[in-house]
This record gives sequence, structure tokens and C-alpha cells, in this order.
Amino acid sequence: MSDAGAGAPAGRFGPLAGHGRFDYRGIHDRPALRWPGGAKLAFYVGFNLEHFEFGGGLGANLGPASPAPDVLNFAWREYGNRVGAWRCLELFDELALPVATLVNTSLYDHCPELVAACAARGDELVAHGHTNAERQGGWPEDEERALLVHCRARMAEAHGRAPDGWLSPWIAESPLTPDLLAEAGYRYSLNWCHDDQPTRLRTRGGGTLWSVPYPQELNDIPMLVARQLDAKDFAQMIVDQFDEMLAQVQRTPDAPALVMGLALHPYLVGQPYRLRHLRRALQHVLGHRGGDLWVTTPGAIVNAMPADWPV
Repeated sequence: MSDAGAGAPAGRFGPLAGHGRFDYRGIHDRPALRWPGGAKLAFYVGFNLEHFEFGGGLGANLGPASPAPDVLNFAWREYGNRVGAWRCLELFDELALPVATLVNTSLYDHCPELVAACAARGDELVAHGHTNAERQGGWPEDEERALLVHCRARMAEAHGRAPDGWLSPWIAESPLTPDLLAEAGYRYSLNWCHDDQPTRLRTRGGGTLWSVPYPQELNDIPMLVARQLDAKDFAQMIVDQFDEMLAQVQRTPDAPALVMGLALHPYLVGQPYRLRHLRRALQHVLGHRGGDLWVTTPGAIVNAMPADWPV
């Protein structure tokens, strides 16, 4: 008889520590879900507008990081605000595509006209921290709360309406982030990429906070920067993801409705040669508009969720 594991500390092989925010539920073990008009696939674009400290802080890099002020990588990212974002907005207008614009509030000091142009389009504005040069995951509770409150207040001041949604810079969370989001008045978070349907999150005060699927695969930073995919390959990823998800929701009459998000950063996809491939991919997706496809925003997705959706 084997004595493998004999003498192991009690509890070592029991359940692992969890987050407690939601229960495990397989995709086919949930209530029926349909989007407005009977659609089965919701599609949205998360358009990230970001600003970075010059000479310090975090940031994606085109080439090896240099000693401060690292002009190469700072200037490459700033291209997105000066040129790339405006080219993307032209494309979105051409395609009549609403987007969710994820906003660093430092942009109101740096280039407020860019955020105003997105607001004028009627895009949903989502809070995305103050700057992507820092992340709040290790901050004390009072400092993180102050950040969340600041972002809602600054955006409400600029647009007359506080944002419903939040995406942390670098997807950074402390153990209390969902609690603090609900307490600050946010209705949903884009931080979690664990599902193809929205999830209701538990919070310490019992307030409702939704998690809306936000992609970390169908996202230009990990694909184009980390994995160094070519723009045409990233565009084909968008097409393949859409075609497969549409086939999944159409497979049977009772197939569950899903969410497909696409995360974009204008200093990447706003480069002309990449923009051409993005146009092709979006034209393919939007060619299916209507029927089983609902082109929308994450806030509208939350509004469409049943109030009794299980945690």
C-alpha cells in the first residue's frame, strides 16, 4: 500500500484559495440569454485612449527600453493621440460603428479635444484610470478609492455624465477593487477575461457590479507587441474569432448568447498599414449587422442583462 503523501500538513490537498467574487458555472449551465431583438452575439470595440508620463512610469515599448526619458517609446505611443486615434475615428465614422472609448483622465489636460471628439460621436466613455504610466493594484485602499472617485468626477465634469464602466490600467487590481468600484458608483468592470458572457460579481456591501468580457487575446497589445504578429494576421484573428463565435451561437436554437469584444490602441492599429487590415476585418464583422449580431457597447450589454442573473 502506497504511503505517498504521508505526513503532509493537514489541508494541503484541500480546496485552493479563491476570490469569492462568483461561482463556477459552465457555459451551458446557465439561464437562457438573448440580446435585444433576439440577437445571439453582441460585438463591441474597446478603444483605448491613453497618456503616459514623459521620462517615467510604465508603457508598452516598440523597441528596448532606454534610460529616461526614452524618447523613442514615448513618442511612438504619443503617435496614437496625435494621428492614430483620429484616423481610427474616421474609420469608425465610415463604418457607422459605435465604440466604447476607454479614457485616461490625464487626457483632459493633454488633448481634451480628442476625448471631446469621441463624446461628440456618441461613444460610451469608460473610465481607464488617470494614466497608463501607473497601476493601482498595490495602492492602499484610500488611495485606490480616491482614484476611482476622481475618474468619475473628472469625466462627469467634462461630459455631464459619470461613466458606468471601468478598466484598470494594465488590468491591475487590489483584492478590494470590485468592492471599491461598486461603492464609487460604477456598474461594471472590464478587468476580468474569464468568460464569454457577463458575470455578476459579489461585493462586500452587496452592491451589484457586473463583469463584461474584455479580450486579452483579441487585443492588439498582447498580439502585436508581445507575440509580434503581423497586422494582417491580427485582422485574420478578428475574422476567425467572429466567424467561430457566430457559428457557436447559431449551432442550435437554444445555444447561449455570447459577447465578443475587440480591444484596440490607436498607437498600434492607427499606423496606416495596420489600419488598412483593421478596416477589412471590421467590414467583415459589420457585414453581418442585424439578425443574430448586435453591434453595441459594454454599458448597453449590462443594461440588457436579466436582473435575476445568478452570481
